[in-house]
Amino acid sequence: MLIGSRLKSKFAHYARIPVSNHKSGKEIAEDMLRYYGIHDVQVVQGQGYLSDHYNPANKTVNLSPEVYSGRSIASAAVSAHEVGHAVQHAQAYSMLQLRSKLVPVIQFSSSVQQFLFMGLIFGLGSGFGGHTFMLILVATFGVTALFSLVTLPVEFDASNRALAWLDESGYMQGQEHDGAKDALWWAAMTYVSAALGALVMFLYFLLRFMSSSND
Repeated sequence: MLIGSRLKSKFAHYARIPVSNHKSGKEIAEDMLRYYGIHDVQVVQGQGYLSDHYNPANKTVNLSPEVYSGRSIASAAVSAHEVGHAVQHAQAYSMLQLRSKLVPVIQFSSSVQQFLFMGLIFGLGSGFGGHTFMLILVATFGVTALFSLVTLPVEFDASNRALAWLDESGYMQGQEHDGAKDALWWAAMTYVSAALGALVMFLYFLLRFMSSSND
C-alpha cells in the first residue's frame, strides 16, 4: 500500500512536468513502434487510472486517458514502457513468453484460491484430508509466486528498453530522463512488493504443509 501510494504520488508529480518535445503519450508510443519496425500494433486509449498495459492477444498498447493524451514526463515514460512490452513480444523475449504460458495456470490458481481460503475458515486444513488440502494450497501459491517472480525481469526489461530508446532518440535526456527513470523505478517496486508477498504466502503454506506431514 505504501509503495502504491508512493507510485501515485510520483506519477502525479511527473504528470505536471511537460516534456520539451511536446509529444503526447500516444505519439511517443507510435514513434517508438515505428523505430523498432513494428507495424501490427495499435495504440489505443483505455479506461481507468494507471491502467496502462500491452495486450499480446490483440497486439494493442492500451494507455490510460492521462497517459494517452498527456504531454508530460510521466506519460512519456509509461507509454514507452508499454511499447517496451510490444518490442519484447516482437523479438520473442523468453521471459515474456514464459509469463504468457503461465497466464492460464495463474488464472485457474487464482480462482481456486478463494475456495481454498473458505476451506481454511471451516477447518479443512486439518483432520481427514487436511494433508491433501494443504498440498493443493502449496501448489496454487507456488504458481502465484512463480508468476510474480517471472514478471520481475519482464517489467525491468521493458523499463530498460523504454529508457534506452527515450535517451537514444533524443526525446528525453538530462533531468527529463532522470524523472522518467525515477517514475518507472517506483512502478517496478510495486511488482517487487507483489512478488515478495506471493513468496511469503507460498513459504507460509509450505511450512504448514511440512509441519502437518511431520505430525
